[in-house]
Amino acid sequence: MTISTITSTELIFLVFRYLQESGRRLLSSISVVLLSRSSRIGYTIFSIRRLGLTHASFVLGYEAGIHNFAIDGNLVPPDALVTLVQKGLRYVKMEANLDNNDVDSEDDFSFLQPLDLITKSVDELQIMVKAKREEKIQKESDRIKDNVHAREQEQFKGETPGGRQKKDGDQEDDKDKMDVDDDQGKVKERVMKMEKRHSQSKVKSKLGKHKVSRGPKQMDNTPSSQSLACEISSSEVTILEGHGSEIFACAWSPAGSLLASGSGDSTARIWKVPDGPSCKDVQILPSNVHILKHFKGRANEKCKDVTTLDWNDGGSLLATGCYDGQARVWSPDGELRSTLAKHEGAIFSLKWNKKGDFLLSGSVDKTTIVWDTNTWECKQQFKFHSAPIFDIDWKNNCTFASCSADNMIYVCKVGETCPLKAFSGHKAEVNAAKWDPTQTLLASCSDDGTAKIWSLKEDKYLHDFRDHSKEIYTIRWRPIGPCTNTSNQVLATASYDSTIKLWDIEHGHLLCSLNGHKDAVYSIAFSPNGEYLASGALDRSLHIWSIKEGRLVKTYQGPGGIFEVCWNREGDKVAACFSDKMLFLNNIITVMDFRM
Repeated sequence: MTISTITSTELIFLVFRYLQESGRRLLSSISVVLLSRSSRIGYTIFSIRRLGLTHASFVLGYEAGIHNFAIDGNLVPPDALVTLVQKGLRYVKMEANLDNNDVDSEDDFSFLQPLDLITKSVDELQIMVKAKREEKIQKESDRIKDNVHAREQEQFKGETPGGRQKKDGDQEDDKDKMDVDDDQGKVKERVMKMEKRHSQSKVKSKLGKHKVSRGPKQMDNTPSSQSLACEISSSEVTILEGHGSEIFACAWSPAGSLLASGSGDSTARIWKVPDGPSCKDVQILPSNVHILKHFKGRANEKCKDVTTLDWNDGGSLLATGCYDGQARVWSPDGELRSTLAKHEGAIFSLKWNKKGDFLLSGSVDKTTIVWDTNTWECKQQFKFHSAPIFDIDWKNNCTFASCSADNMIYVCKVGETCPLKAFSGHKAEVNAAKWDPTQTLLASCSDDGTAKIWSLKEDKYLHDFRDHSKEIYTIRWRPIGPCTNTSNQVLATASYDSTIKLWDIEHGHLLCSLNGHKDAVYSIAFSPNGEYLASGALDRSLHIWSIKEGRLVKTYQGPGGIFEVCWNREGDKVAACFSDKMLFLNNIITVMDFRM
C-alpha cells in the first residue's frame, strides 16, 4: 500500500518543528510516552532537558537552511510529526483490516495526502477511501457499459433487413462480449462484497459497543438502555472561556461554587460559577475570574504549564503544580501565598492531607516531598522510586502511597526513612494509585492493562483485574453514601480501549462494562452520593452513567477531547475540560446541571 510520499524537506521541517515544540512535551529516554496523554504523563521528562532540544532545533534549522524552505509553517498544525506517526500506525491498521483479496487496495489509498493523515480521524479516512472505491467502481461500470453500447452499435450497423449476416470476426465479437459480461459480473461482485463487508463492520461495531463482559451480577448495558440517554444541548451548559492552551485539570472547591482550572498557557484560573441553572447565556464577569499567573515575564512560557491542582479540605487554599518543578499555594481570591521550590522536575501530582497540615507533591525527579503548611518548608523528601512519579494519595494524615514509571508502588509514612510497603507486580508503568474510602485497600492501574487491589497485610495483590484490552489510565473508588456500604465496595477503571469497567471488590469480579465511548477514556468521577459516574474521553463526549442501572443516562458532545471531569460538592453540577490541539479556540470548560 502506498500514499503520496513525504519529501525529505517536509520531513526535516516536521522534525524541526517537533524539536521546537518539545520544550514542554519532552519524551522519555526510557520509554516513549504517547502524546495524547494528559498532564501527568503526556508531559513526562526523564533525562532530556528543554535546553538540549532547543539547541538541537537551532542546529538543525541552521544546518538544513530551514529559512529557505518553501513551506508555510502556518499550515502545519501543532504536534504534526507525532500526529503523523500516530496516524501512520492507524493507517497501517486500516490496511491490515482490509480483505486479502482486495487487490486494488493500494490504488484506493494512494490519493491520501500526508495532511489528510494528520488532520483527519480514521473514520474520516475510511469514508474517503470508501468514496474513492465507489467512484472507481462507478467509472469502471460506466466504461464497461460504454463498451457494450459501442459493440451493440457496431452489431446493429452490421445487420441487414434479411437478417444479420455472419462475418469472419463474429466469433471473436461473441468472445469479447462474454469478456464484457464477465467484467460486469466482477464489478457487481465487488460492489456486493464491499457492501457486505461494510454491513458486517457495522454489526461488529454495534456488538463491540454494547458488549458486557461476563461475570455475576452484571448490570444492564444493552443497546436499548443506551438509546434512552438524554443528549444535553449546548444551550443547557455554561461555557468558561479564557485559557489559551490545553486545559489539563479542573477541581471544584469543597467550600462553594468556585471552580479551579489549570492549563498549558502558564495560568490557573479560579471561576465563580453562578448558583442558578447552567445555560449558554450565563456570562462570567471578569470580576468573577481570578487568573493565577505562573510566569514573571513573557506569558505562555514553555516551562510554566500548570499540570495539576488540588484544594485543601476547607477550600481556603488552592495548590498548583507546574512544569517548572515548583508548587504554588493560592488563596481563593487569587493571591499567591507561597512558592515551594525543591523539586528538580515537573510536578504531576499534588494532594493535601485531610488535616491540612501537610501538602504532598510527586515529581518527574523521582521523588515525593511532604511540605509543612505551617512553615511552607520541606518536611521530608522521599527518594525510593527510580523513575518519574505519576500519582500520589494519602491513606491518612501521615501515610501515603506513590506510583511511578518504574512499575512500583511505595507506601510511606512521614518521619520514617524506609517505606512501610513496596508493592511490585505490574509489568509496566503505574498510572494511578488510590486508597478506598475505608483506607484499608489500595487500588492501582497500569499500562500493562491491569488493575490490582493491595492490602498492607499482604505482600502480593489481592485481586488482579485483566479484562481491559489496552492501558488503564485512571481509577476511582465509589464513595460510601446512603445507598452504599463498606462491604459492597466498587472500583471504576478507565482505559485506552474506550471502556469503563466496574468491579466488585468483595468478590473480585467484573460487575459491568460501560461501552459508550469511541476513544481513550481519560477521566472518570463518581457523584458525591455514589449513584452516578461521569466520564470524559478523547471522542469529545461527556457521559453520565447510572451505577444502579448500568446505563448511560445523559451525554454531551463538546468541541475537543476531555482531560478532566469533576462534580461539585452538592452533586448537581458537572464540569469538564475540553481541549482541541488543532483549534486553540476550543480550549474551554463546560459546566452543566445534573438532576434526575
